[in-house]
Amino acid sequence: MIRGPLYDEGYRPKLSGHETFPLRYGWLKKAYDALSKAESPAAKQAVFSAEDAVARFGVGKNMVASMRHWASAAGIIREDTARKVLEPTRLGQLLFDSTDGIDPYMETPTTSWLAHWNVSGHPKLTTWFWAFSHFPALAFERDALVHGVANLAEERAWPRASIATIRRDVTCFVRTYVYQTTSTQGGYEDSLESPLAELGLIKRVGKGAGFRFVRGPKPSLGTGVFGYAVTDFWKRFSMKSNTLSFEALAHEPGSPGRVFGLGEDDLVELLDALEVATNRHYQWSETAGLKQLIRARPFSSSETLDLLRSDYLRGTA
Repeated sequence: MIRGPLYDEGYRPKLSGHETFPLRYGWLKKAYDALSKAESPAAKQAVFSAEDAVARFGVGKNMVASMRHWASAAGIIREDTARKVLEPTRLGQLLFDSTDGIDPYMETPTTSWLAHWNVSGHPKLTTWFWAFSHFPALAFERDALVHGVANLAEERAWPRASIATIRRDVTCFVRTYVYQTTSTQGGYEDSLESPLAELGLIKRVGKGAGFRFVRGPKPSLGTGVFGYAVTDFWKRFSMKSNTLSFEALAHEPGSPGRVFGLGEDDLVELLDALEVATNRHYQWSETAGLKQLIRARPFSSSETLDLLRSDYLRGTA
């Protein structure tokens, strides 16, 4: 039986919202700044929809909608459904605050890894989650992803999941993670459309339409953001248990092993480092052939952000 949140009865797919634009440099900061400066709930709710939004952000109307989409997907802003108002998150404040933000211009790989985790490690963006957590091969062409998501949509009887919608979503997914080909006059900056392309998680194969997921060690992935991801995954996968199996960490849909493209040896190295970084709050155990991560108790939100902050303080980002 296939597992994972995409197969839950109550799952609501999201195959649009980006307006075909991948996440771009500066967008998360702009979205955070605009929302944090809005003084009233009504002003916050209207930040991306007001008549002056195009002038405020300096981009077209569709790009404003895309900016909101990516800021929400990356965990920088959220909608308080009870109060029906948009607001910055604590993570957004930690990263992008104009006074003491850690990485306001996304100059470090840690921030890109964190954005990747929030975008592709959660099932809110269907194609992104399915590609990293369910696609069975390393090598692929766009059509393979399109047909895979389309087959899932048909199987689950999702509404408004036309092949044209899915194709646009897959195209945007690839552009999010792959350097774009340029003319001979173009340079490196012309080919770099999204900050997530710098992570090297997907590579173009030759000059054709082929791509491949890159599994193996990720030297720029810090222990702090890895610990943040482990904590987040643990909360969703098995919130009450204080043990988490290596199998789940490596292979479950939405797991750190899947989303970061780690081999099993790479995952073990990071788990060892996490034990040290958390002063054994997280303990990696391989006793009697049973591989599992053990915790004394769940991390609080503040402790999780402190763990993430440690990457920047250690200068590993």
